[in-house]
Amino acid sequence: MAEVLKEVEKACRDGRGEEAARLLGGVASDQTETAAYQFCLGYVRETRGEYEGAIEAYERALQLDATHRETLFRLAFLYDMRGEENLAMDYYKQCVQSPPIHEGALVNLGVLHEDIGRYDEAVECFERILAVNPNHARARLFLRDAKASQVMYYDEENERRRDKRNQVLEIPVTDFELSVRSRNCLRKMNIRSLGDLIRHTEQELLSYKNFGETSLQEIKEMLTSKNLYLGMAMEAAEAATAEGIGLLSLRPAAPPSRERGPSVLLEDLELSARSRKALERLGTKTLGDISQLTEEKLLTCKNFGETSLNEVKQALTRYKLTLAG
Repeated sequence: MAEVLKEVEKACRDGRGEEAARLLGGVASDQTETAAYQFCLGYVRETRGEYEGAIEAYERALQLDATHRETLFRLAFLYDMRGEENLAMDYYKQCVQSPPIHEGALVNLGVLHEDIGRYDEAVECFERILAVNPNHARARLFLRDAKASQVMYYDEENERRRDKRNQVLEIPVTDFELSVRSRNCLRKMNIRSLGDLIRHTEQELLSYKNFGETSLQEIKEMLTSKNLYLGMAMEAAEAATAEGIGLLSLRPAAPPSRERGPSVLLEDLELSARSRKALERLGTKTLGDISQLTEEKLLTCKNFGETSLNEVKQALTRYKLTLAG
């Protein structure tokens, strides 16, 4: 039976759920009350999206063997995805109690620690991985972020203000009552949103054909109604810190490269730790992978909000890419 269960586990891991279910169905009924069988049963159910049934099987496996590591990991992962962080952390901790280390469990546990501000514990998790596997790329990346977070002051009120401001910057200029001349000029200059508009100065607008003082005044009044002004983007970019704490939507765009864009690696992008971890969880490795996702898919990911969404959209825009849909 042990060989069959190994094949079931491998099939589940490879995404061959139907084959795994068929193999598992061949196990004799008098051999089902083992931790190994119940683990495979839970794994098969998980691949089918039957999460409640999977949890039931995993918990039965732990009743039969409380130290079954793969069961502990899968159960922790399911609770993690459901947003039940305390249960997830409890099972991850049990999973890493005895050697050899479980790298996946330590990575996920470290991320959970960091999400709730326990940066010292997060650092410890990532360092445990690197002590055994110094070339573990994700652990190195996450360790750097966790250490940076140890000395970073997080201002929740400022974060909310940034979210609100970024939403304002996404408003299309077509939402405002503008003259035909102003509207046509903005369209020809490829100015679509308020965020695009504040990247230009008065002089730049006036230098455009058919754009005069009347249109300028109209634009300035529109921006004033949203507490914005022309040239604001350049000022914000200069004031932003090297860590990117300033208004994300005000970063000056780098020269785009459509050819290179899809192949740019995730770790080469200037993204916050939270955004990067969320994208890692979705299995993305390159900018091309990210461009296959929709806004809805990203926003359903744990800890991924409007700020992270704007950050990702900017990274795509720099290479003339967009999200799917």
